[in-house]
Amino acid sequence: MGFSDKYLSDDEQVIYHLHTHVKALILPVLVLLVLAAGVGFGLGALPDDELIGTVGRWAIVIVAVVALGAWVIWPFLTWLTTTYTITSERLITRQGIITRTGRDIPHTVINDVAYEMQLTDRLLRCGTLVVSAASEQGQVRLHDVPRVHQVQLRLSELVREAHDLDERT
Repeated sequence: MGFSDKYLSDDEQVIYHLHTHVKALILPVLVLLVLAAGVGFGLGALPDDELIGTVGRWAIVIVAVVALGAWVIWPFLTWLTTTYTITSERLITRQGIITRTGRDIPHTVINDVAYEMQLTDRLLRCGTLVVSAASEQGQVRLHDVPRVHQVQLRLSELVREAHDLDERT
């Protein structure tokens, strides 16, 4: 799913359109596997014809559905709805499932672009992009950006080009 052209100005082009790194889905996948095994075992271990078996099955199914929603579906939807888009003119962030929040930062107001990578981030080739802008919010931290070093370099180039163009006019 790409970034819609209807949100872009006439000459604006999308450079990167990214979701957060898929490492955010590792824990939900593990929970899904453990949940499926637990539900299968629980349903198989209960007696067939007794009241305890029937009530127990319903209890297992209800707990499984709640756990599935909280620890699998919600994190997946959070990952799916969190996007970072870098265009030729601005940095666009969007996030939120029920309440959407977004931020657009023109390259001309960005002062600095840095990144942070912990050990696991280095292994997975992702990290936190730290964008310092001349605004009330100051720094914007974009967590779990895939290929963060490559994105940081390209965004720095775009910011430098925007500042050079701004100085000439």
